[in-house]
Order: sequence, then C-alpha cells, then structure tokens
Amino acid sequence: MRNLTIYLAVTACLLATKMVAQDTFDERVRDIAQKIELVTKEEKALLKKEVDQVNKEVEEGKLTYKEGDAKKLQLAEIRSNNIETKVAQYELELKDIVQKKVDGKIKDPDTLKRFHFVWRSSSWKKDARKRDSIQHITSESRTTSQFVFAAGINNLVTDGAVANSDFRYMGSHFYEWGTAWNTRLAKNNNLLHLKYGISVMYNNLRATDNRLFVDNGNTTDLETSPVNMEDSRFRNVNLVVPVHLEFDFTPKREHDGKQIFKTHKTFRFGIGGYAGVNVKSKQIIKYELDGYKSREVTKGNFNVNDFVYGVSAYFGYSETSLYIKYDLNPMFKDNAIDQNNISLGIRFDLN
Repeated sequence: MRNLTIYLAVTACLLATKMVAQDTFDERVRDIAQKIELVTKEEKALLKKEVDQVNKEVEEGKLTYKEGDAKKLQLAEIRSNNIETKVAQYELELKDIVQKKVDGKIKDPDTLKRFHFVWRSSSWKKDARKRDSIQHITSESRTTSQFVFAAGINNLVTDGAVANSDFRYMGSHFYEWGTAWNTRLAKNNNLLHLKYGISVMYNNLRATDNRLFVDNGNTTDLETSPVNMEDSRFRNVNLVVPVHLEFDFTPKREHDGKQIFKTHKTFRFGIGGYAGVNVKSKQIIKYELDGYKSREVTKGNFNVNDFVYGVSAYFGYSETSLYIKYDLNPMFKDNAIDQNNISLGIRFDLN
C-alpha cells in the first residue's frame, strides 16, 4: 500500500501542476461536455421513437412479443454503439486540449484578465438587484442538478501496488460523464449536501511490452502478441450510481431578511462511492502486417465481473476538482491474482 500511496501523491502533484483550470480551458472542456450530453439526448430520443414504433407493430400483430423484444434490444445496441463512437471523437478532442494545456499553449493573457476584472467591478452595482433576485429564486430549491464530466489516468492495483504495472501510466485513461443531483441536507446550513446520480464510466488499459488480453477459459491473462502491435487497448464500460457526501464551503448570504444559498462557488470536497454493472468489455488492437494496416475489435465478457462497486472522493474549487476512484471488487472473476481498477483525474461539475 505504501507504493500505492506514493504513486497517488506524485500523480496528484503532477495533475495539480499541469492541469490547473483556467477560463479558456474550462470553456473548451465545458463545450465538449455539452456535446456529449447533446449526443446522448439525441440518441435516446431516437431510440424512444423506434421503441414506440416497435410497440405499435406488436399491438397491430405485425410482430410477436418475442420478436418485438429482440428488435428493441437490437435497436438499443445500435444506439449504444452510436453514442460510443461519437463520444470517442470527443475523447480525442479532450486529449488534444489537455496536451495543449500541459504544453502551455492554452493561456489567458493578463490583459484579458484585467479587462474581465474591470468589467465585473464596473457592472457589479448596476446588476446587483437583478443578481440578487435571481439568487433568491434559485435559493428556494434545496436540490440542484449538474452535468458531471471527468477524465484522467487509469491503471490496475496488483497486490496493493501500482508500481511496476503491466500497463502504461500515461497511456491508460478513464472518462466519466453523467448527471448528478445535489441536495442540501440542512434547511439553514450550506455545509452538508447529498450528491447522487447516474454515470457512465469508460476505463481504458494499454498493456506494455506488446501484450494483449487473452481469454483462456476460466482466466483472462496478458500474453505477448505474435505480431508487432501499434496499439493495444482494453476497455470496460460501466453504468453506475455514484453517491457522495459533499462538504461545500460556499457561505450563505442574506437579502431583504431572507437567506440565500449558492453552491460550487468556493472550496468543496466529497467522499462516497458507487455501484453498478459492467455494460460492455472490448479489446482494440492495431497492427501492420505485410504492408497492410489492420484494426481489430473483439467484444465479449473476458471474464470481467458483471458488477462493480468502489469508493471515490474529490476535492476542488468551484466547478473543478481533483478526483480519485477505486474499485473494491477485482476486475476479473477467477484470476489467481486480484487486480482492482484505480483512476485519478480532473472532474467538472457543471451547473
């Protein structure tokens, strides 16, 4: 566990140093998050129309109940693949943005910051009445909702350590997106909140030394590939329900004798966990053989556990926070050595 602690501490420092959120960086990440949310809504809406049409055909006797169920499963699989394909494109955009951030190519000019400060100062009094009115309206509800998006590095804990991992540290990534509801627990105190929702987690692993996962019946093992691979990526997609106790240090305000509560304005941290199911597992390999480039996608259970549960925590300022999650159950069912998924990255809770 000491190696695990050292790894997390070092990685947290690197991420905190390299990935400090600035306005332009936040705006780009927010834009990608909104695109992902839009894609999901569009595909779900189309699926609903298709399912309604199938139900209509069943009622009219054009399809049997069994045929209807089979067709609905097929349609759901198509829409799920559409979402995954489109989200993968946005993952590449996010990776490019993060790399530019690390390289220092995304910066906020000092002049822009000074202009922003002057503009806010000059307009503060002018918009005070309108702002307080809006705050008063939003403060009436003790429950708010956010779109959650997270990204970072991913790996496996083997025998309590991440050191000497079989997977690339910076080449293995995770992504998470979903919807969360935030309920203030006390009527007149803004500190404690219950945060709960639903999320889709993508955990990717890239093995070292030209290896890939092989299903050997009861176990799934890393084996050296007979061909030289350009890329080998193993992905688990989990649908989970996260629950956190969130401590929000945003102070309450008073206006016309009424208390006003806002969230995600200062420091906050959350601690909790998640539980859910494995939706899909697949392996993607790329290689060149005799001058021909090939890309193979293998889908199956790979002896991955059907259920997933773990603990998670985050700490940050405003909408941005450092995020860590750890699966308490091993990734594979019957392997001789337990290997648990662990992720560390940046999380955005976008109101």
